[in-house]
Amino acid sequence: MDVFTLFTLAAGLSMDAFAVSVCKGLAMGRATWKKAAVVGVWFGGFQALMPAIGYTLGMQFREKIIFIDHWIAFILLALIGINMIREACGKETEETDDSLAFKEMLVLAIATSIDALAVGITFAFLSVYIFSAVAFIGVVTFCFSVAGVKIGNVFGTRYKTGAELAGGVILILLGIKILLEHLGIL
Repeated sequence: MDVFTLFTLAAGLSMDAFAVSVCKGLAMGRATWKKAAVVGVWFGGFQALMPAIGYTLGMQFREKIIFIDHWIAFILLALIGINMIREACGKETEETDDSLAFKEMLVLAIATSIDALAVGITFAFLSVYIFSAVAFIGVVTFCFSVAGVKIGNVFGTRYKTGAELAGGVILILLGIKILLEHLGIL
């Protein structure tokens, strides 16, 4: 996987964390760099951890389904992308809370990184250096999350829906790209 594709994937995966970070920043009276970094470490850390777990799980059954791996990657990325788009277009409003308590951040970090677990499974079927890939995803998510807290604190939720929508579209397009490459069309 080339660097551009990996960055695009990392950016798409980090959009949920970015959206939640915007909400966190909105709820904070004053978003300090320390608070933004705490949010970034939680989200970036879990966005790095989940694909590593998914990769480990995917390697367990890789040999059994390698002939359909590109379809699995496409379906997983498309489903994640569609879900992100559905959430972006949904009418529900998320309650904003500025708490950085362990329990709350743990739940949010897991919730925003579940899709990265599925992506990690697809990594098992692709030519990916897993350690550099998960580190890259973690760093990109950290940066997006810190920026999200600051943007949310300054601008409010203006960019939340657009970020989730963009992330969903990016993941669907990456799934299509993987499928077309394996079918020899690209």
